Amino acid sequence: MLGPRFLPFADVASDELPLSRLLRLSLIQVSIGMSLVLLVGTLNRVMIVELGVPASIVGVMIALPVLFAPFRALIGYRSDTYKCVLGWKRVPYIYRGTMLQFGGLAIMPFALLVLAGKGHSADAPAWIGLSAAALAFLLVGAGLHTTQTVSLALATDLARPEDRPNVVGLMYVMLLAGSVVSSLVFGALLVDFSPGRLIQVIQGSAVVTIVLNGIALWKQEARRPQADTENDEQDPSFLDAWSRYIQGEHALRLLAIVGLGTMAFSMQDVLLEPYGGQVLAMNVSETTRLSATLAGGGLIGFAVASYVLSQGADPFRMAGYGALAGIAGFTAVIGSANVNSQGLFGFGVLMIGLGGGLFGHGTLTATMNFAPKDQVGLSLGTWGAVQAFAAGIAVALGAMLRDVGYHWAPELGVAAGYHTVYAIEAILLIATLAAMYPLFQSGPAVGTESAP
Repeated sequence: MLGPRFLPFADVASDELPLSRLLRLSLIQVSIGMSLVLLVGTLNRVMIVELGVPASIVGVMIALPVLFAPFRALIGYRSDTYKCVLGWKRVPYIYRGTMLQFGGLAIMPFALLVLAGKGHSADAPAWIGLSAAALAFLLVGAGLHTTQTVSLALATDLARPEDRPNVVGLMYVMLLAGSVVSSLVFGALLVDFSPGRLIQVIQGSAVVTIVLNGIALWKQEARRPQADTENDEQDPSFLDAWSRYIQGEHALRLLAIVGLGTMAFSMQDVLLEPYGGQVLAMNVSETTRLSATLAGGGLIGFAVASYVLSQGADPFRMAGYGALAGIAGFTAVIGSANVNSQGLFGFGVLMIGLGGGLFGHGTLTATMNFAPKDQVGLSLGTWGAVQAFAAGIAVALGAMLRDVGYHWAPELGVAAGYHTVYAIEAILLIATLAAMYPLFQSGPAVGTESAP
């Protein structure tokens, strides 16, 4: 039987935070990964193919959760300053986020059937289906952003500063694991599609969310005595707290780095598989494996970053190495068309995933290290807001720029549009490196608690 020392991220465990407790907390990330796969992957196909919903409406519905991303900073701030008679700060917000997620998933299958005009809802006005589906997606999005922001803040509260890189790595590995396992389960359950089976799958995922998050929260946050919660000094308003945060050293630069880098790694999210099919003549099975290659690169990036950063390395340098890996990846992807090499294309996809993992881990660890103790939630919420909003904008821009690039140089063939996007992503990564360079020497070492 393998001992704990052979388990990934086992070295993050301590007497105060044993591995079993940390693994329980990471179940929240599993439920988040499950919901993300359901929204972006499974329902994307089901709504268009099985339910016959126009692709434009599907795109709008999937994009709706991004609208809630800017509120992550406010959610983080509220979880920093919340006074509960039970003595908790983080748990009430994770509970509220879980209930929002559950509510959205509970009504979603019926809303989608009304939207598609299936069964007894065929005669229902179109606005009812649109409104109900929009509400369901917004509720799930609000729940996802709330639980992810506050659960990361809770993990930061519980972990020692020197253990935070491994905590970040474990949380995101569990997020990816939840996504992979859920996609396989959803695919198997929906092989024989029917409206009844769709209801069972989506509402079943709502129940699983409640169960996983309930197990994750059990005895995680220590309760403060009621006297402490009543006698705390008056907390600053959100605007005052935000003003203090952005006036801190490197705060705005760090947010700019997160935004630029996230856009650079996200514009290709919906373009890699079509590129392989249209430019390199890859079949469906071959292009489907690209998602696994990209996720595998991300897992390697998180694992490497967790190990190196736990040894005291500079998180900004780690994010910089991620940007360099991304530049190499996009260069390889562009070059694969010139030499018609699927192997070079696969290598480029792997490098993009690796770079994204290194960059994401580095910037999140830097955010944790810069966050003052009384602004952990606000700092992580701001990071999440910028990251999620930049990713959403980037995906939309990538699709539009692909079409613009093709019409701009039709003589170069269908590859021109894709290469335009990949070249812009490489340029954005160069700009990210330029913005990051002044922080390579001034960034705090892992384990410090510098205030921004």
